[in-house]
Amino acid sequence: MSNTPKEVQKRRIKPDWLKIQIPVGENYAVVKQIVKTHKLHTICEDGKCPNMGECWGAGTATFMILGNICTRSCNFCAVATGRPNEYDLDEPKRVAEAIKLMKVKHAVITSVNRDELKDKGAGVWAATIKEVKLQNPGVTMETLIPDFKANWDLLEMVINEKPEVVSHNMETVERLYRIVRPQAKYERSLEQIKRTKANGRRTKSGIMLGLGETESEVLKAMDDLVSNGCDVLTLGQYLQPTKMHLEVKEYVTPEKFRMYKEVGEAKGFHIVESGPMVRSSYHAEKHI
Repeated sequence: MSNTPKEVQKRRIKPDWLKIQIPVGENYAVVKQIVKTHKLHTICEDGKCPNMGECWGAGTATFMILGNICTRSCNFCAVATGRPNEYDLDEPKRVAEAIKLMKVKHAVITSVNRDELKDKGAGVWAATIKEVKLQNPGVTMETLIPDFKANWDLLEMVINEKPEVVSHNMETVERLYRIVRPQAKYERSLEQIKRTKANGRRTKSGIMLGLGETESEVLKAMDDLVSNGCDVLTLGQYLQPTKMHLEVKEYVTPEKFRMYKEVGEAKGFHIVESGPMVRSSYHAEKHI
């Protein structure tokens, strides 16, 4: 039986459990100043992450390398789309210095897609991992990387630097890929995770809920990830960043997120982070 307009509207009214913490505190100010001084980008700011107040207040941030303009136009993402003009070979050193100043024990780094570059940005990725390790002995690292357009030699260039966790987000279920991620491919992302696992790295992926997926589609995505060697899964609520992006189809309840966590752990994931406010790098230090 189809839902009535009232039932549909009720599902789309932002519930109380999605309250965002206002950024405050001394640590928040320190992190903000370090990011500004070192002319760095963070996915926290550019991606409008709802957990920025909590994470920055705890002295951590997710650095975004290779600029803040992405060559792809995913319909869920707040990062700007266009033709980037930034390619800074000094960026790896500045990221490493910022991590040292912030005294973090576990660093998370991501990037925009740079499909216009011959190496898709893999060279800067490898240099950044190497420099972070050089300047910060003992610091562990998670790298949330693009798919490099299925150039597996470029993938190896990055993961051969041996970051402790290599993450690549599926973002949504297979049926919605053309709508949510028009320039990505479901099977390509699974293949990337499979190859990363075969290389001996700890693997991680994330899915947003509330874009119109069904429960059976989420469970199938879980099965696909487990069968391709994914160790850690994050599940969180999609929030529409601007009116130009996809609308929220449903606000998934905390109870349902808890159900997905239990099911995911039973399916074989080592760790499942599942909740309305969960994002890729949320509690990342626990995923080593």
